[in-house]
Amino acid sequence: MDVSFQLYSARNFTPWEGVLDQLTALGYTQVEGFGGVYQDAPAFRAALDARGLSMPSGHFFPLASFEEDFDKSIAAARALGMAQIYCPAPDDIYREGADAAAWRDLAARLETAAKRVQDAGLRFGWHNHHWEFMPLPTGEIPMALLLEGAPSMEWEADIAWIVRGGGDPLAWIKDHATRITAAHVKDIAPAGEAEDEDGWADVGHGTMDWPAITAALRAAGVSLFVMEHDNPNDLARFARRSITSFRQF
Repeated sequence: MDVSFQLYSARNFTPWEGVLDQLTALGYTQVEGFGGVYQDAPAFRAALDARGLSMPSGHFFPLASFEEDFDKSIAAARALGMAQIYCPAPDDIYREGADAAAWRDLAARLETAAKRVQDAGLRFGWHNHHWEFMPLPTGEIPMALLLEGAPSMEWEADIAWIVRGGGDPLAWIKDHATRITAAHVKDIAPAGEAEDEDGWADVGHGTMDWPAITAALRAAGVSLFVMEHDNPNDLARFARRSITSFRQF
């Protein structure tokens, strides 16, 4: 089974050649890109190829990456061999105080971006954080507005962020199974633990019911699973424990 790794998790443990060597030795066959590795896409692709790694997916932020910087983003994605590209977060203006109209406007922009990326021969989706699951004062859930207003857009579901936003991940997977094409796999530490790692845990070593969640995602047809930890203090430990645990789910 192929298991991917979000390279953002390793941003504090460069050089990248050493990171890629560690991941290869642990059995990872895929990685997911982010802006920190796109500066010289052909060179990074060569480093991946030399280790038998592929990059089927990547994050491009902000949404302007698919608007005024569209050609640059698509060129990087193609150079790195991506098939699926995701916008990983809303701009700051949406994170606090945005109303339903603003989220609907964002959805309209995402729908335009999705069609533009698809016309270029790639797949486009949204990657969530917690903001999208926090009810607006008027009762709407931003994630529902995004999915409704951007019907051409796929969804890379970050399951732990759904939980942190107050959502029920199994319910969201059930209700939107046809939209989810990839998933971020990370864990939440018990309350009061791992505070130096922003409360995140290695996969299988936290509070998330990953066996049940993985089963639901697979039933929905998801095949791209990306290990992630937003702020690990030990890259080797996180990468090793996470792939070991995930292989048991």
